[in-house]
Amino acid sequence: MGRCSFFTRVVLVGILAFAGGVGCQFYERNVPGTSTAPVLPGQSTAVFTTARPSFGAALNDFMNRRPDPVQPIEFPHNVHVGKKIACTEYCHESVTTGPVAGLPSVRTCMICHNAIATDRPRIKQITAMREKGVDLAWQRVYGYTPEAHVKFNHAPHIRAKVECSTCHGNIGQQTVAQRNVDLNMGFCVTCHREKKAPTDCLTCHF
Repeated sequence: MGRCSFFTRVVLVGILAFAGGVGCQFYERNVPGTSTAPVLPGQSTAVFTTARPSFGAALNDFMNRRPDPVQPIEFPHNVHVGKKIACTEYCHESVTTGPVAGLPSVRTCMICHNAIATDRPRIKQITAMREKGVDLAWQRVYGYTPEAHVKFNHAPHIRAKVECSTCHGNIGQQTVAQRNVDLNMGFCVTCHREKKAPTDCLTCHF
């Protein structure tokens, strides 16, 4: 997009606006209970379109703009890292064995907090969630859109001694996790070249 002329950008936004408008109408017509068209045998009334529910949502998706995630609790990374609690051993333990880092459940938190800092408001909140059988509904901070077709695997990066802060920034000095690094193709390719890692397409897109 950086090399596109102003006219090209205007045309692209116009096309997106038209597609978004059509998509929105189609989306609304197919919301269960609002459709006036007869439902044929075997046909579902669910939404059939991949269009976003609003033009704003479509534009944000097109521009790769995502809302800031809202977490169920304000997890203090700085406190845990300051106490030398390793990310990959306690909270994100599946990061060394597979593609997904994993997010701690209430059960994981309570392994330590059954006896540690039990009087703190956050710990009381987590304890109450466990008693109700409710888990922590964490929202992803990083991740690739389906259109990117990126299959990121944490395990080989950990084996290659890539520090967590390389991709996630200095999260050890933060509280709630934030999107500190723009993990675009340029960032990944530059890192791979510096570390003499493969840069062919199928390394990440498969």
